[in-house]
Amino acid sequence: MAHILGIRFSALGDIAMTVPVLWSFAKRYPQHEITLLSRESAATLFQTMPANVHFLGVNLNDYRGVVGLARLVRNLERNGYDAVADLHDVLRSKYIRMTMHTQGYPVAYINKSRGDRRALTRSRNKRLAPMQSSIERYQTVLAELGYPFTLTFKSIYEDYEPAMTPEMSDFIGQNTGYRIGIAPFARHQGKIYPLRQMDGVIQRLASDRSNRIYLFGAGAEERQWCEEHAAVRSNVVSAVGHFNLQQELQIISRLQVMVTMDSANMHLASLVGTPTVSIWGATHPYAGFAGLQPEKSVILQHQMSCRPCSIFGNKECYKGTYECLWAISPEEVAEAVTDVCKRQSDLR
Repeated sequence: MAHILGIRFSALGDIAMTVPVLWSFAKRYPQHEITLLSRESAATLFQTMPANVHFLGVNLNDYRGVVGLARLVRNLERNGYDAVADLHDVLRSKYIRMTMHTQGYPVAYINKSRGDRRALTRSRNKRLAPMQSSIERYQTVLAELGYPFTLTFKSIYEDYEPAMTPEMSDFIGQNTGYRIGIAPFARHQGKIYPLRQMDGVIQRLASDRSNRIYLFGAGAEERQWCEEHAAVRSNVVSAVGHFNLQQELQIISRLQVMVTMDSANMHLASLVGTPTVSIWGATHPYAGFAGLQPEKSVILQHQMSCRPCSIFGNKECYKGTYECLWAISPEEVAEAVTDVCKRQSDLR
């Protein structure tokens, strides 16, 4: 029996994309174990994984600098791993894998194709071609260690579903129409659908009183925005600040569709098998970060010669207009949402 150490620090969405891969690995190789070393805040995503998948969460502030990372490596070596799969390829993970490699551990690491990324986002002579997805890259790393497999993941609740609390049941409520989640925020402006436009989306979807709209976000400003919208419509409710991540995942699993940006919420919805309508601006699905797209999911984007201008959405719009996002109308978003909901209903 082998025990593999996987490494993926980074944002929640990137960590979430490891879940389908580790799940599928575990099902294909039940005789082996794999442990993901990551940020401790992501532990919730791994609570319903197969028994041979483990999560090792750390606070990176406890392992600063070379001295701190050397101490982390010593701790890892005590756990008896047989190989290292670097799913991140940044300075921290490089130090860990290279140090362990000198101790005799087989290692493999992700190829991020940085040259292709630059070609995709440069302002002139773009090479607009789809790149390998992050999920496929994770699979490749494990295959290089001698463990090829196909992706079989459907939902983190495939084998087990936690019980709903009374508060969650009340929040989900009763309605005769569609249950629609909306997560209008992202880390960078180049990924955020203009909130004035999103007002129009909510207005259109909530005008059907049989529908129920659930708003998601994090932090004080996002909570205020969501609560202001929930206050004016009885069929719009805000989840912000009321539930932990595990509870939000359970709520999302009971929706017909989730409206998201190119953000963590898109990946969270995919982990529970909920279709998404994702809105893309400065970034592009071709970069490989669309992740696992559940059946019936829709990607909305406005084709422009300058798109994509960024891999992560963190660059300012050189036009200053964010036309790529403004050009997607509220009507287009609402129609896509309704279409996904109808197709969901047709299969019941």
